[in-house]
Amino acid sequence: MANITAADVSKLRQMTGAGMMDCKKALVEADGDFERAKELIRERGLAIANKRADRDATEGAVLAKTTKDNTVGVMIALNCETDFVAKNVDFVGLANSILDAAAKELPADLEALKAIKINGQTIGDLVAERSGVTGEKMEVACYEILEAAQVSAYIHMGNKLATLVGLNKVVDPKVGFNVAMQVAAMNPVAVDKDFVPQSVVDKELEIGREQARLEGKAEELLDKIAMGKLQKFFKESTLLNQEFVMEGKISVAEYLQKQEKGLTVTAFKRFGLAN
Repeated sequence: MANITAADVSKLRQMTGAGMMDCKKALVEADGDFERAKELIRERGLAIANKRADRDATEGAVLAKTTKDNTVGVMIALNCETDFVAKNVDFVGLANSILDAAAKELPADLEALKAIKINGQTIGDLVAERSGVTGEKMEVACYEILEAAQVSAYIHMGNKLATLVGLNKVVDPKVGFNVAMQVAAMNPVAVDKDFVPQSVVDKELEIGREQARLEGKAEELLDKIAMGKLQKFFKESTLLNQEFVMEGKISVAEYLQKQEKGLTVTAFKRFGLAN
């Protein structure tokens, strides 16, 4: 049997992030073979991850960034079960590694992202392995990609919420950043009224008519009143028509026109933790 020293255990812990006792147990079982010990820890991590698959993972880190030329933005969410783990340096480091890989490789979807390798391991395996280390369920819960003439990213304090905003022209980066903050703060449903799904429009009209009916309005006036409420909904809930929170009294569309004529938002992405 190999002589397992404290230095060996410490070395394996640095390599894997696993607990001291888990590292010692793995080294003993592997008879001092570091590669086999690493594999044992990974296998146990996958087993623990599978056991906790039905747990709720509503904490975590939501991060976003753009490519160097600012024409593509990516956003990821790495979820876990507790805020304690979400704030752990290793957890945040893993989330940033996933984000960097996404920005470099620009995978088409979430499954393609999980298949990307970092230091020889797929992101899917790295997350499962980290789940085994912490004993908590972990998952990459979100991956978004946005392309435009210029893309801006914003991460809200605490890594609980992030946004991406695409503009149709290249302007001062502060402009896009300000609009990305607007998306985070006001949670619009669409860029403009023309982008609101018809199902949402129909639902708002239905709500408007029912509210008017409960207020005792005449039946022949219900459609007109509901249409007025719909216009208010568009103003409050579509990005370009919302009041620009950093200035007030002007809409986001008016703010963009002040920066450069013809400037507008082409698309946005927003993701926040459910809790």
